Amino acid sequence: MKKNIYKILLVVSMAVTTFAQNIPEKIQKEINMGEFTKAQLLISEHLKENKLSTEEKASLMFESERLERIKKDFTKTRRQILSELEKILPGFPFDDFETYEKDKSLEMILIDGEKRYFKNAAANLFRINKELKKLKEEKFGLSTDRLKDYQKEIVPQIIAENKTTKNKLTSEENIKIIYTLTVKPNTVPAGEIIKCWLPFPKENHPRQQRPRLISTSEKKFIVAPDSVLQRTIYMEKKAEKDSATTFSIEYEFTAFAEYNDIFSTEVSLEDDEAVSQYLTERAPHIIFTNEIKALSAKIIGDETKPLEKVKKIFSWIDENIPWASALEYSTIPNISKYCLENRHGDCGIKTLLFITLCRYNGIPAKWQSGWMLHPVEVNLHDWCEIFIQPFGWVPVDQSFGLINSENEKEKYFYIGNTDPYHLIINDDYSQPLFPVKIFPRSETVDFQRGEVEWRGGNLYFDKWNYDMVVSYSRRKNNEK
Repeated sequence: MKKNIYKILLVVSMAVTTFAQNIPEKIQKEINMGEFTKAQLLISEHLKENKLSTEEKASLMFESERLERIKKDFTKTRRQILSELEKILPGFPFDDFETYEKDKSLEMILIDGEKRYFKNAAANLFRINKELKKLKEEKFGLSTDRLKDYQKEIVPQIIAENKTTKNKLTSEENIKIIYTLTVKPNTVPAGEIIKCWLPFPKENHPRQQRPRLISTSEKKFIVAPDSVLQRTIYMEKKAEKDSATTFSIEYEFTAFAEYNDIFSTEVSLEDDEAVSQYLTERAPHIIFTNEIKALSAKIIGDETKPLEKVKKIFSWIDENIPWASALEYSTIPNISKYCLENRHGDCGIKTLLFITLCRYNGIPAKWQSGWMLHPVEVNLHDWCEIFIQPFGWVPVDQSFGLINSENEKEKYFYIGNTDPYHLIINDDYSQPLFPVKIFPRSETVDFQRGEVEWRGGNLYFDKWNYDMVVSYSRRKNNEK
């Protein structure tokens, strides 16, 4: 029996990206109506049927778990959101909730008959709703965007250095990281083994070289081979009563900016079997829906040049999809569809829409992610790469968007180029961890914060904290 349960759990862990493909209609109906408790009860009853396949059981088990995760994202009542909104913009009559809900600028769902709002909905409203954003700026002035200011400073420097040296890799930076994951006290019974996967740098990219592990909190550890597309360091530790369980690693690597100046060269999309998989749909997040096709026709028009298509897609998303704090990806059935329907998203959500539109237009595109390590801001971050000849794979950061500059090379810098502060952990999304995780991941798409489990189940994000400390030491030009 125990062996069968673990088999099901392993299938759940490997197949959660398929979402609700095997959900019975009566259960799906309750979910669509927001009747989460009824749906979960029906799932429990349905799981008792012996005729279900392992895959069907896996799908149902994760669907019940997904509903719990949604509840953790949608925690606020109308009264709480109204209180937060009034603190952000005092004196404004926020009496148009229904309009905000309808246009998706105030994210809300029904859960068991009650309206529940996304935990970051209040702050997001002033990012998404253009009228409220403008009112806030008129009253308090434009907020300082330290990252944008920093980009306007370093991007011209990167371009100038490339012009002088003729090297596509510039702005060498030595970066040291201390990464810590802490499981909260008494989350796991004392004496039980906690298993932990922490993010570790990829090695197969010229702009990210010489990663060196300096120390680990545990003597025994496993570093995933670089061939693993979502790279990890794995450790185990026994839980102690009333004490937090901490896993930590320290490492360093050398990072470079990459400047390709792709718009100054004649490029092509020559047939290459090695990249053909990056032109296709990939359920559930990269699907050529009718909405994607219609949007593509609107954006691309009769344009035939590959890079002009990329420019148009990149610019449209930058202008029409504002950044907003996002739901957990594991709760979203189709991320690119969600982005298009809700007209907002964070870096990964915007990136998956960009990838989908590129692939539909014959431009190979693939996921890449990790962390942004800029001295003015350190955070989780997602971007992608596109394949064009004669350059091969080049980085594109849709979330960073267009630079506010009259200089075209600076304006479109994040198409084909990047700064030295993109830590690459993942060369794909939704890939198996190493060693394989038995229970469903907390993050089923990305891998940046880490993953934790014990024999009793997965430990979701609310059970632990993470922290990254970054230090820098740029090499002088005469150092080797």
